[in-house]
Amino acid sequence: MKAEDIREWDNVEIRARLGELREERFRLCFQMGTMQLENPKMLQHIRRDVARLNTILRERELSEKSTKAAVPHETAETATEAALPPETEG
Repeated sequence: MKAEDIREWDNVEIRARLGELREERFRLCFQMGTMQLENPKMLQHIRRDVARLNTILRERELSEKSTKAAVPHETAETATEAALPPETEG
């Protein structure tokens, strides 16, 4: 599984795949405990795929936060100034 391919998926697909991989990892760990695991490298591949999926989800989360932070927020001072009636000079 390549990161380029995963980035094309939406968050729902990524989370679904994460669930599948966690179940598979559980089964493989159980097989390893009972000495029935034929390919121990599968655990390493699954662990790395889970990390890759979590990394991409985190990248998306951080990019959403950064785009929200880029939008200027109204400060408390400007909000109170806008709420006050205009002063009349006389």
